[in-house]
Amino acid sequence: MRGRDRFPCSQQASETEARGRAAWRVSGSLKDRILDHLSFLYGPEEGARTWQHLKVVLGDFHERHPELADASAAGELTERDAILITYGDQFQEPGVPPLRTLYRVLTETLGHPVSGVHILPFFPYSSDDGFSIIDYAQVDPRLGDWGDIERLGGEFRLMFDAVINHISRQSAWFQRFLAGDPKYREWFLVFEPGAPTDWVSKVVRPRALPLLTPVQTAMGEKLVWTTFSADQIDLNYAQPPVLLKMIEILLHYVERGAQIIRLDAIAYLWKKIGTSCIHLPETHRVIKLIRCVLDAVAPGVLLITETNVPHEENIGYFGAPQPETGRTDEAQLVYQFPLAPLVMHSLLSGEADVLSHWAAGLDTPAPKATFFNFTASHDGIGIMPARGLLTENQIEALIEATLVHGGRVSYTTNPDGSRSVYELNISYFDALSDPASAEPLDLQRQRFLASQAIMLALRGVPGIYVHSLLGSRSWQEGVERTGRNRTINRQKFQRAALEAELAEAASLRRQVLEGYRSLLQARASEPAFHPYGQQRVLFLDKGVFALLRLSPDGRIRVLCLHNVTAQQRSLRLDPGELGLRPGLWPDLLGGERLRVGAEGLSLTLAPYAVRWLKV
Repeated sequence: MRGRDRFPCSQQASETEARGRAAWRVSGSLKDRILDHLSFLYGPEEGARTWQHLKVVLGDFHERHPELADASAAGELTERDAILITYGDQFQEPGVPPLRTLYRVLTETLGHPVSGVHILPFFPYSSDDGFSIIDYAQVDPRLGDWGDIERLGGEFRLMFDAVINHISRQSAWFQRFLAGDPKYREWFLVFEPGAPTDWVSKVVRPRALPLLTPVQTAMGEKLVWTTFSADQIDLNYAQPPVLLKMIEILLHYVERGAQIIRLDAIAYLWKKIGTSCIHLPETHRVIKLIRCVLDAVAPGVLLITETNVPHEENIGYFGAPQPETGRTDEAQLVYQFPLAPLVMHSLLSGEADVLSHWAAGLDTPAPKATFFNFTASHDGIGIMPARGLLTENQIEALIEATLVHGGRVSYTTNPDGSRSVYELNISYFDALSDPASAEPLDLQRQRFLASQAIMLALRGVPGIYVHSLLGSRSWQEGVERTGRNRTINRQKFQRAALEAELAEAASLRRQVLEGYRSLLQARASEPAFHPYGQQRVLFLDKGVFALLRLSPDGRIRVLCLHNVTAQQRSLRLDPGELGLRPGLWPDLLGGERLRVGAEGLSLTLAPYAVRWLKV
């Protein structure tokens, strides 16, 4: 077992531990950066006092896990990396803890299809399918235990959720606040009933719910800040003890095998009345501080930020480049939120122009910063990231298609009180194809796999939602049961029923899974798909998304062609114009070898065809 059943520094260290900490020092440059961040957040004096506490936390962690101080402990990302996004109880069988079943399905039923697994929050929770956490330190006993997590970690690179913006109102922390415990009195943002609230309209909200929620405490009725729901109470990071406790929790996750830590809804972390309370400088400083903490004791652990916002704001979470490491000073990965609506638009409209122009402008601030590319997740298809990239008419077309295809839409409240569509709730397969249409299922499958091929071809690490890997359609019954739009894409599987369906050669799940495996195997075989490699978008035809991928050293190249239309598309490939060499170009997916001379080659792409040609 890598960790212990306690938080770091939750007990007095032994004399041996104390000596071990005394022998360990944070490097001078890291210490200076940590002090600078703490001083910015809390002022020089309080920042220095907070550093003294943090130094003990880091020393204690390093004494227990000196091996994690090696920057290569988690290994570099490569073209073989692909992360499956799944719930801990996604697969179930009688009498077996779901996390154990998850391990068996991934290693036996599905044959180890990916290198990594993002297990959505697996802690005790009270609502929001796991995102209202009662206890950050424990595994939900209904799912299994830490041994089950560590078993998964022996086979896969694990991503843990750090849901640190808020905590469940059923948590011990909040219950002690309600009881009047002075230690927790300032851990939450509290207001008196009747106090002026004119500032609330300036706060950016992801959901159309009240920002301030009344609660009964030992001191009488109070109002507490609830960005997401009345059950999710925001934490007050203006108080150093809150930040210190969260750093202990993050290090606890590292002890338990987390190699990637996902900072959930991190854009809303810091609050300042009179501002929008999103993307505040203090929030970025907290992320920079967490990066420094990990660099000090576990530099192989990666940070990824989840910020469902317009692209320019989203990439701000990379932070500033650090030339000495080739990385940045915040997250090494950021979610590529515009990708899902842009790919959807391309395949529904049959035009790749918007997607191509957007992809052509993508860049990262450092060689070892990259994107987490995904088209589907446990949440919906975000519309906010598409604003400014798609026209209002194009966005309305996505909304209309979602409704026609049996999906739902969710809204956010604007500062002026009006509402805007926030996300589309539908399985990604159904987002691209109307389940009630008479269109051949094989054509729908090809359209869906083309969407996934685009995602896999782009520079970055692919994030694959379990329902995409298995070709799921929208779960209408789930929405009827819960009354929540997001349930439409959160169906759970009985293992036996799933395996029976996969055993049928003609089943949609079997065919999607086999097609997906072929794409993943081709991607993993070629360094041109390295997440730190380069890419060049080619404008060959408005109905084709064309991408040239290059290995980090530039020596290996793959020409990726994706027909986004239901018609054949004819292309003329001229090696000279493309800056490529004539010769035999093998198709990584079909096995065909194309002879391309100096005079070029005419190529016909079938509807929704994908050709990955190694040049």
